[in-house]
Amino acid sequence: MTRIGVAATAPFGADVLERLAARHDVAWVLTRPDRPAGRGRKERPPAAKETAERLGLEVRQPERPSLGDVAGVDRIVLVAYGVLIPDDLLDAALWLNVHPSLLPRWRGAAPVERALLAGDEETGVSIIRLVHELDAGPIAAQRAFAVGADDDAGAVYARGAELAVELLEQALESPTFREQEGEPTYAEKITARDRVVDLARPEDALRRIRALSPHIGARAELDGRPVTIWRARIDDGALVPLEVQPDGRRRMTYEEFFRGLR
Repeated sequence: MTRIGVAATAPFGADVLERLAARHDVAWVLTRPDRPAGRGRKERPPAAKETAERLGLEVRQPERPSLGDVAGVDRIVLVAYGVLIPDDLLDAALWLNVHPSLLPRWRGAAPVERALLAGDEETGVSIIRLVHELDAGPIAAQRAFAVGADDDAGAVYARGAELAVELLEQALESPTFREQEGEPTYAEKITARDRVVDLARPEDALRRIRALSPHIGARAELDGRPVTIWRARIDDGALVPLEVQPDGRRRMTYEEFFRGLR
């Protein structure tokens, strides 16, 4: 059982962490500090911290990591951590970065969302050596999988986390690397504009809804009211909402929403 450190923050990182901890000796978890969130702006821990504490793992939460924060291991898995690692820390251990795309396609912050927005029929997971340039390190392992017609971002991330741990088995023990090949594309952060659904373009609208569910949500106006659309389908060339959330209310079926309007 390999002793490793894990640097993770977001839910995808928390999922990979939990799966890794079942197979490896996780010495510590490096994550972001607690931040205010939600309407009440109460401080909330990152998803990876919640998972680490539930598993009884040591948690380290520096604003910016130093050499002391990554001491004690020679292998570190970084996944959805969200902080630039300085060069002196990169030199202190082998950092393996889990990236949920087929690099060099979709380098950057939102690879799963951008793949779904673009209508990609397949995506995958790449394990790369972390380098200073964004998602540009050489590849230790990579595997593709098909994107199902009904898959949303949550389903793709879950499949990616499962696959990541399989790929890390070999990469952690005896990694060999090859350079990335092909022209890179970049997955920019999701903005408010990306969330807006154009109901007159049903195919694009459905891709947008799938790409932003279940974590952010796509926005539209239905029957004169602003809502978040979480699930939908296309019937006879038109977008049919299935699950929506009016502002300030809970998620509900579209039928419940429509009955409430009446």
